[in-house]
Amino acid sequence: MDGAFIATMAIIASKVLGVLYVIPFYNIIGEAGGALYGYAYNIYNFFLIISSAGIPLAISKITSEYNTLKMHKEKSFMFKYSQKIIRIFSLVCFLICFLGANVLANLIVGDLTNGNSVADVAFVIRCVSFAILVVPILSISRGYMQGHKYITAPSIGQVIEQLVRVLVIVIGSFVALRVFHLSVVKAVGIAVFGACAGAIVSYVYLLLKMRKVKKEILVPTGDVSKVEKKAILKKLVAYCLPFIIINVANTLYNFVDMVLVIRGLNHLGFPATDVETISSIFTTWGAKLISVVTAIATGLVISLIPNIVEAYTKKDEAKVNEHFNKILQVLLYVILPLTIFLSIYATPVWSVFYNESHYGPLIFKYTILLATLDSAYIMICSALQGLSKTKLIYTSVAVGLITKTILDLPLIYLFAKLGIPAYYGAILATTIGYLLSLIIPLVTLNRKYNFSYKKTFKSLPKLILTTGILIVINLIIRPLIFSHLTSRMEMLIGLALVGIISFIIYFILNKKLLIELMGEKFFKFKAKRKEN
Repeated sequence: MDGAFIATMAIIASKVLGVLYVIPFYNIIGEAGGALYGYAYNIYNFFLIISSAGIPLAISKITSEYNTLKMHKEKSFMFKYSQKIIRIFSLVCFLICFLGANVLANLIVGDLTNGNSVADVAFVIRCVSFAILVVPILSISRGYMQGHKYITAPSIGQVIEQLVRVLVIVIGSFVALRVFHLSVVKAVGIAVFGACAGAIVSYVYLLLKMRKVKKEILVPTGDVSKVEKKAILKKLVAYCLPFIIINVANTLYNFVDMVLVIRGLNHLGFPATDVETISSIFTTWGAKLISVVTAIATGLVISLIPNIVEAYTKKDEAKVNEHFNKILQVLLYVILPLTIFLSIYATPVWSVFYNESHYGPLIFKYTILLATLDSAYIMICSALQGLSKTKLIYTSVAVGLITKTILDLPLIYLFAKLGIPAYYGAILATTIGYLLSLIIPLVTLNRKYNFSYKKTFKSLPKLILTTGILIVINLIIRPLIFSHLTSRMEMLIGLALVGIISFIIYFILNKKLLIELMGEKFFKFKAKRKEN
């Protein structure tokens, strides 16, 4: 229990650090620097996912399995074998990223002039590429320790990694610009190198911890049969591949926007500074805030995934249906109202994090609504993986992503002709892509595997009514409060107060269902307080 608590707190701390640093960092580097940072970060994220997505979980599962079966030689071989594979793979990804930086930079900015140059983008891509050499090998060590039920050290290492990264980003960029008066490009290069610095410090910390328990977790490999070697490789691929597909597809949505939004808006004659600002809002700064919502969604429903797997293993269709409907209801009753609230208050939310911006709130008020679809996509794919429906994952992900890619530019041009802001076309393309990725598995599960969504459908009228009440109340409150607020601190306090009031009203309106979805811990806590 202590390990689980520390792991949960570590995830929360990492997420909080990952969001809060953008406030000072964005103020230091400005919109042009923010766009440059976004280019490098999205390229790094793409290669990082290819080389390490799902590795900690896969290594943890296999280690735990071999430990239980007392297959210690096989376990140690698996660890060393996976290290060799990932080192080669990481080196290949690094070389593509480092040597191909100019090609990647050209792919991103294309013919865009008067903005960040190809040379600037290539420079920051090279700076961030070094992290790809370290993070995947760190992931393997983290997963190996977790597989031996050493949860605390990997969790603390995760926080250390994020903390060092954030310090390098904020302090490094500040010192570069304000003390040494270097260019914004150099400051962003130092900032993106923070990913490598954080990974190195975390890896050193983990190695020191592993030395203390070396006798317990490592034994001489001895002879491992060819059959077992093949079996280990198959397990690694089988566990990692679905995670890679899910996460790569999610990153590719951002990557497609980064490339096509720039080309579409540039073709329509938008100024280069506006093009880069809009692109960075889509792919980096807006995405940072969306990731907080998806993290909340994951935290709320992650405990339901093992329940689905257990019920599926026991062939208890009723329980599988019950847990799956709970996931859908949590997304509709908790995540959807949260995104609507953030959409209504898009201007103060954006101002608190990034200061005033013309395009930021205009784009964010719609992209934040996509967080519900993004969360649903992640959760349903996770549930499908638990149900061993990997082919269904690949099909739905591929259809959604291909559709999004095909529609992006046509919808951008169509919206421009209709007199609607062109960049909204990209948002609609993403919406259609995500909807297809959700409809395909939901319909297939219903028709082929007798999944029923009656409980979710029955709850929709109340959802519409209570969410409608929430929207009306906040549309009335917003001008009354925020038209008089100017400073970021005032806006933050205003958002906190309005958020608390909205939560209380919404909770009262949906108390019974929310307690059913979230559990009875709230009532137990209340009862204990009364007893005291």
